[in-house]
Amino acid sequence: MNRDGPIGIFDSGAGGLTVWREITRAMPNEDTIYFADQVHMPYGPRTQTELQGFCDGITRFLASQGCKAVVVACNTASAAALKYLRETFPDLPSIGLEPAVKPAAAVTKSGVVGIMATPATFQGKLFQATAGRHAGSIKLINQVCDGLADQVEHGDTESVATEAMLRGFLAPMLAAGADTVVLACTHYPFVIECIRRIVGPEVRVIDPAPSVARHVRDTLIQRDLQTTDQNFGRHRFLTSGSADRLSLLLSKLVGVTASADEVRWQGANVIELPSRCAE
Repeated sequence: MNRDGPIGIFDSGAGGLTVWREITRAMPNEDTIYFADQVHMPYGPRTQTELQGFCDGITRFLASQGCKAVVVACNTASAAALKYLRETFPDLPSIGLEPAVKPAAAVTKSGVVGIMATPATFQGKLFQATAGRHAGSIKLINQVCDGLADQVEHGDTESVATEAMLRGFLAPMLAAGADTVVLACTHYPFVIECIRRIVGPEVRVIDPAPSVARHVRDTLIQRDLQTTDQNFGRHRFLTSGSADRLSLLLSKLVGVTASADEVRWQGANVIELPSRCAE
């Protein structure tokens, strides 16, 4: 494995940029390739078989580009395919996300924790196992947030409509006495400030992205895969959808001016690696 290879990061869309952002903050010298599978967005309603197929194709593609680790920056995909990826690509570190039930259980005082996620995340074995291990005597309020990821994908993070949607999702949690809210979809941290305004200062809102970045860093250290390059990392942004759309979201959501490039699915494989590279 090449220590100076990039870190591959993928999601169904722009949500995984919350994880990408934290990884680049924690490891500014590392190169990255970010892959948004926007042609298949959203992942939430997809079957486990479909999701495993998408994750397999993307991981093979990222491995072919020399990635030294792959980050599944999507709770839904992690729930459906992380175990499969680790078994299928045993020599390639695969890091995913699981709902932050453990840290939420550690900080809640009311004993009630709200979880914001997609249906597929709640139905996945990963969430069930995580909740079983860490929920203990606390009460989880599982809230399916239909349409919220789509709002983020359209760059609509601050509108009246988005706030009304969030109020509807948060109301059952607050009514149940939740003092901690877990964002179990990587799109949701892009509306975290609106969520905080709604729930107030007494409610803790947990974004797992910083802890995922620390885990990626620790994994690279353990495997002696940290880059030797002392320059700032170079970053490529790829999408199976519209390059213009992803470029616009990069600017709006994470303040990055870069030209994304398009790749294509051909059967189960990703093809057409672009040549452009954003610094």
